[in-house]
Amino acid sequence: MRAKAEIQEGKTDQFKIIITEVPYNTNKATLLEKIADLVQEKKIEGIKDLRDESNKDGVRVVVDLKKDAYPKKVLNKLFQMTELQTTFHVNMLALIDGIQPRVLTIKNILEEFIKHRQVIIKRRTEFDLNKAKERAHILEGLSMALDKIDLIIKTIRASKDKEEAKINLMSKFKFTDKQAVAILEMKLQQLANLERQKIEDELKEKKALIKELESILASKSRVMKIIKDETIAIKEKYGQERRTQIVAGGIKEFTVEDLVPNEPTIIMITTDGYIKRLPPDTFHQQSRGGKGVIGVTTKDEDSVEQMQATNTHDSILFFTTRGRVFQLFAYDIPQGSRTAKGQALVNFLQLAPNEKVSSLLAMNDISKAKYLVMVTRQGLIKKTSLEDFTNVRRSGLGAIKLKPNDSLEWIKASTGTDQIVIATKKGQAIRFNEKDVRPMGRTASGVRGMRLHADDEVICMDVVDPKNKSLELLIVGENGVGKTTPIEEYRIQGRGGSGIKTANITAKTGFLIHAKIVDRVASADNDLIIMSTNGQVIRLPFKSVSVSGRATQGVRLMRFKEEGDKVSSVTLL
Repeated sequence: MRAKAEIQEGKTDQFKIIITEVPYNTNKATLLEKIADLVQEKKIEGIKDLRDESNKDGVRVVVDLKKDAYPKKVLNKLFQMTELQTTFHVNMLALIDGIQPRVLTIKNILEEFIKHRQVIIKRRTEFDLNKAKERAHILEGLSMALDKIDLIIKTIRASKDKEEAKINLMSKFKFTDKQAVAILEMKLQQLANLERQKIEDELKEKKALIKELESILASKSRVMKIIKDETIAIKEKYGQERRTQIVAGGIKEFTVEDLVPNEPTIIMITTDGYIKRLPPDTFHQQSRGGKGVIGVTTKDEDSVEQMQATNTHDSILFFTTRGRVFQLFAYDIPQGSRTAKGQALVNFLQLAPNEKVSSLLAMNDISKAKYLVMVTRQGLIKKTSLEDFTNVRRSGLGAIKLKPNDSLEWIKASTGTDQIVIATKKGQAIRFNEKDVRPMGRTASGVRGMRLHADDEVICMDVVDPKNKSLELLIVGENGVGKTTPIEEYRIQGRGGSGIKTANITAKTGFLIHAKIVDRVASADNDLIIMSTNGQVIRLPFKSVSVSGRATQGVRLMRFKEEGDKVSSVTLL
């Protein structure tokens, strides 16, 4: 059973929950104390005030909410954690046919009730019929007696006693025992004409009643109609308006999705394997070249390595350096403050020693995809059907077979007709058709995607939609310098080549740390979030990033507060 509650919006864009009915057997005072305790213990957030405005006219409990609260989510939590929603147990054990105890369903109970009412109506009708027949029989005798009243009086006067008179009446006039008794008990006043008419009218009435009662006993439909009419009559006499609600399909159990608002969020993972979730508005927008704010407190020699913008209800695939994949919902990751370190990933994922999460993939972004494209740090590429990752078990799933000293680092969704771009830390990039890579199973190791120069390694892989003419390649160097370059400046090559220059690597830029395909038009209002190894974060408008040619350095995107600090991760929000 669930309380009656509605959400009302106030004049100042603040919401309140109005409770007008509480479940049966629920103590209102105890309920209010429970809600207050939950708020104090911070088990329910978003409640500002709680008032009992109940009076003689009925229950009215007002729950005032904070401005940033989600009313439906707060109400769902109240249903889940308090007696605003309870279970009322009903004993459905009954005796069937008076001898057999059975646990019945509501349907069975109604069926047995109808059967019982049929028996009751049949017995009641038979009783009334017998009484009517008995009375009609006597009335017939009285009517016959009134027609021969003089002879009957003479016969009675000639009899010695009452018993003899009865016998004489039965033998001479063919009356039955009951008729004879009724005649002997007849009063003199019944000899009047008006009384005589009353007898005849009553006899006529009884005969009509007998006919009606016999008709009822002979018709099941008439019996059912009587049951219906009598039930309606009881309802009209004793019925009250329903105080409880009937919900189609029943009241379902609350899932996490019912209790957690679906809103944008940012997931962060550090090099040492700590994870946390933050709201995007944690970081305020700044101008290009600023220093930003501290985004996470890390241990010494730890840094933020991964950032993923997603929604709290989205399913996230976690790919590891050892070629395995795990699955969590974004809301499974605890939300922390801007400066919090987060929690260890091993609390959520069954990671092996020295195994790290290398890439995150939000499933909401890949609804139209057919494949997952994977690239290792040594430049191997593999394409696997997305269907192979629909049911990821809790212990993880193998995604790729790796060679020694190699690691899985980048995973992107593709349609099967896209293009692939791979970039390296020394400023090389290659662009080739996805069709150059055939689909493989999860246990395959892949093929060469790009040939690397000495001491070079892949820093990013992304997918290009060939139909989109506004795509650019965003690159960011470890010293906070970055740019975008139109994708048309990268000619289509064959898979396995060494690529072409995508940036002029200097002491100013440092090695490239990040590369990503972006849509200049679609991302015009988006923000770029850059984080350093020391936890420094800057959020700047994407449109402030300059468009430059392939062989240029780019412009300053971020300045560091501490000497020796470098860019660790970049995400587009």
